[in-house]
Amino acid sequence: MSNRTLTEEQRRDIVRYRMENARKMLEEVKSHRSNGFYNTAVNRMYYACYYAATAMLISMGIEVKSHDGVRLNLGRHIVLEGRLSPELGRFYSRLFSKRSTGDYDDFINHTLTTVDDLLPQACLFVNTLGEQLDDWLA
Repeated sequence: MSNRTLTEEQRRDIVRYRMENARKMLEEVKSHRSNGFYNTAVNRMYYACYYAATAMLISMGIEVKSHDGVRLNLGRHIVLEGRLSPELGRFYSRLFSKRSTGDYDDFINHTLTTVDDLLPQACLFVNTLGEQLDDWLA
C-alpha cells in the first residue's frame, strides 16, 4: 500500500509496528552477542535502525521502496530537518555497510569489539527517532 493512499490511522499503525520491531531487534542483539553470533548481531542492529528510519519516513508521508532509498531519504529529510544528527546519519550508512559485508561477503566475521562499538549508537539512533515518534503518536 502506498503512503499516498494510507489513512492517518493506517500510517500511525505502521509506525507503531515498525518501532515495536526496531525495539525488538535491539533486544535480539543481546542474545546474538552473548552467543557469539556477531554477524547476526550487526544485522539485527541494522534492521533496528532501518525500521526506525522507515517509521519516521512514513510518519512524514514519504514512501521508500529500497534500502538505498532509506539511506538517501534519511539524509534528505530526517538529518537535514534536524530530527537526527549528521553523526547518526553517517552511522546509519556505516552500519548498512557492515551489515552488507557480514551478510554477503565471504570470510567476513564481525567481532565482539565491533558489536560493542556499534550497539550504543544503534540504541541512540532508535531511541532518538522513537522519542520523536512517540510524541507524534500521542
